Amino acid sequence: MRLLIDMNLSRSWVPFLAAADLEAVHWADIGRVAALDPVIMEYARQHGMTVMTKDLDFGELLALNSSVGPSVIQLRGGDPMPQVSGDLVLSAINSFRSQIEQGALVTVRLQSARVRILPINGAFR
Repeated sequence: MRLLIDMNLSRSWVPFLAAADLEAVHWADIGRVAALDPVIMEYARQHGMTVMTKDLDFGELLALNSSVGPSVIQLRGGDPMPQVSGDLVLSAINSFRSQIEQGALVTVRLQSARVRILPINGAFR
């Protein structure tokens, strides 16, 4: 699995995920810092990557466009640093790996995670 870490998350996610045998790159290392979310989404889609973010706009973009990809993992609530949220993220990736590989929106919260298969139809909240 290849992960594209959004600008709103720390670069420290890259080595954290690498230690779990996941390939990750931070957007600041490959793209324009001021790039708009649709540009980041398109890059991830073209390169077979899953976007990891704490920005809700990515999920909304998936819903509005009835997109089938790229998959998005969004962190909600709590401290978004890997030292705090890392185990929750890894657990969600392991639990929903097949859905992420097919196309999904995974929401990781402090106490739980949920998955929505793409495309997202109907109201998004």
